[in-house]
Amino acid sequence: MIPENEGFSTKAVHGGESRGSEGSFVSPIYETSVFAFSSTKQLVNVISGKTEGYLYTRFDNPTVRAVERKMAILENSEDAAAFSSGMAAITTTVLALVSSGDHVVASQDLYGGTLTFFQEILPKFGVKVSLVEAANVDEIKNAIQNNTRLIYAETPTNPTLKIVDLRKISTLAKKKGVITVVDGTLASPYNLKPIEFGVDIVVHSATKYLGGHHDVTAGVVCGSKEFIQKLKKTRKILGGTLDPTAAWLLLRGLKTLALRMERHNQNGMRIAKYLESHPKIAKVYYPGLPSHPQHALAKRQMRGFGGVVSFEIKGDFEKTVKFVENLKLCVLAASLGGTETLVTQPTTSSHYFISPEQRQKLGVTDQLVRLAVGIEDPEDIIADIEQALNKI
Repeated sequence: MIPENEGFSTKAVHGGESRGSEGSFVSPIYETSVFAFSSTKQLVNVISGKTEGYLYTRFDNPTVRAVERKMAILENSEDAAAFSSGMAAITTTVLALVSSGDHVVASQDLYGGTLTFFQEILPKFGVKVSLVEAANVDEIKNAIQNNTRLIYAETPTNPTLKIVDLRKISTLAKKKGVITVVDGTLASPYNLKPIEFGVDIVVHSATKYLGGHHDVTAGVVCGSKEFIQKLKKTRKILGGTLDPTAAWLLLRGLKTLALRMERHNQNGMRIAKYLESHPKIAKVYYPGLPSHPQHALAKRQMRGFGGVVSFEIKGDFEKTVKFVENLKLCVLAASLGGTETLVTQPTTSSHYFISPEQRQKLGVTDQLVRLAVGIEDPEDIIADIEQALNKI
């Protein structure tokens, strides 16, 4: 174990891992579905929880457990649970918390898959959801009912990068006896630790910054030991367990999280400033810019502002498509947080299945572009954007 006062990078490299039984320096991949026992007594003790051990990888696995321990250290939470995707983490978390007849207050500014889950899936189980402007704490307060079980939000939001005041929301929730769940994917624990602001549970699509190389699909949830034990029982039944090899890739990615986030932060800021001064750009969404309406809150709450920069092209949908398709270094692909720079139009990717009326309400226009800035040299990214803008 490493001391609690060690820095973030030291924790990212060493935290949560143990050497293999054969002296392996790198945590081994326990790519096995089952674990053997020397006696029935040993099996019963493990399955009943009397002694620590592993029974079946859908329940738990040493490689997966190493990821969970490391993430708990990085998020300053008591424990963590890993999942096969970010959506598996989100849906299992919510289903572990709500029952028929419960009510959820959720931000209207959410990843498209999360919005679909709240609007189309939860109502089938008798759970009502109120979508609000989470950046407005009064809207959240007014939406809370006697049967409200949880408040769910993202910060920064996807794709318009609004910032939610976590201290105000968590204080309000505790007064009302409501659980807070925050998706911190676009920040990563390097830039933001929601639990330090009183949030109960943090969820991540580990496919993004945590893995960091576009080669693993995973999700992570961080919270109290009591909740994580409950969550793992739900995970065991629903089956969204992380594969050991994917867990190993995630472990490897986490070791360089601080280094990569520093570069994402630097590149994101530089490219946001470039875009804000460009005559063919109508608007830039980036919390690191003084022009962002919640810049002061972002500075108080975050260490850095990440690599996602959203902006609106002056023109129409076709002109925006032409810009995106003329990019060469920046790749048209629906993700973020990796070493390579990716670009999408949210209307044709993350928010494609959201109605045009709802997209308009969220500010997701036909001219909106989301640039997930990678760790390339910023001059090269800017040169690619410049040549594409010159063609529209």
